[in-house]
Amino acid sequence: MQKTLNKLPKIVLTDIDGVWTDGGMYYDNNENEFKKFNTSDSAGVIYCKALNIPVGIITGENTNIVKRRSEKLNIEYLFQGVSNKTKVTQELINRLNIDWNEVAYIGDDIGDINLLRKVGISAAPANARDYVKKHVTFITKAKGGEGAFREFIETILIQNQMLDVVLEKYLENH
Repeated sequence: MQKTLNKLPKIVLTDIDGVWTDGGMYYDNNENEFKKFNTSDSAGVIYCKALNIPVGIITGENTNIVKRRSEKLNIEYLFQGVSNKTKVTQELINRLNIDWNEVAYIGDDIGDINLLRKVGISAAPANARDYVKKHVTFITKAKGGEGAFREFIETILIQNQMLDVVLEKYLENH
């Protein structure tokens, strides 16, 4: 299933639940909902920004939690409450004037399969369902909520011999 990712994407898209989170949804008695994010994944966004690669979230959920996380990380595109991720992505790539093979996407469940099949670089976390994994370029070692997004980005950068460049860029500015 692993293959060489020999080209940097023009945009990186990601699902949230099951990728950036462990897929759990936590509720209290006051009608509050909680999600636990792994802060390690924010480095994946930082790496993309260092290379001027926009990041977008496409999720079937519609929560202020995801909106707040997106805003905190200055993620360029946020699509919530999406039932057809492929359609939303088609509209976005038309707007950006890029091709499907220039899109990277990581997702973990049935709602991601059509999009995973179409993009140039696709991944799933280690704990995604097997019927999802068979449609991806590679499978992360990390489970969803345990740094899978960061690993996805780092793998792309390593394959393109760009991780050291990005790290040096980051260190120069901090």
